[in-house]
Amino acid sequence: MKVAIFFGSKSDTETMKKASSVLVDFGVDYCAFILSAHRSGDLLKQQLIEIENDGCEVIIAGAGLAAHLPGVIASHSVLPVIGVPLECITNGSNGLAGVDALYSIVQMPKQIPVATVGINNAANAAYLAVEILAVKYPELRTKLKDFRKKLAQEAAENGGMGVTL
Repeated sequence: MKVAIFFGSKSDTETMKKASSVLVDFGVDYCAFILSAHRSGDLLKQQLIEIENDGCEVIIAGAGLAAHLPGVIASHSVLPVIGVPLECITNGSNGLAGVDALYSIVQMPKQIPVATVGINNAANAAYLAVEILAVKYPELRTKLKDFRKKLAQEAAENGGMGVTL
């Protein structure tokens, strides 16, 4: 089982590390690439061929501003693509705070979908990738169920059943 993580700029590394951290916690193998849909399109297409040949099953793609990377990847692959809209800070300005990227990724044309998580929420992209893989891999499904039980226990221990103020 394998996940590929793509993002278009080195400056997005810290945000996208949140996805790799979740995958490591669940024992899911992954690989990561910094490739721009605009500046390195041919290299991106070649890398997609290689990861599919290597058995990749889910792709996470982070992008900011016009955020074409997830859609371009989806147009060249039949693997599920999970888009992470990224807030880009360029030249001291944060533009539209990632809302532009969110709209770009979520508004894919019919027949070429991209699942989309919240702005900068690479961790949720990885949790979704784990859920997708858990359909096929029973041991991963068990880990996911145990994780969810732990979340519920933590919520109950932290006053989920009512608190005194």
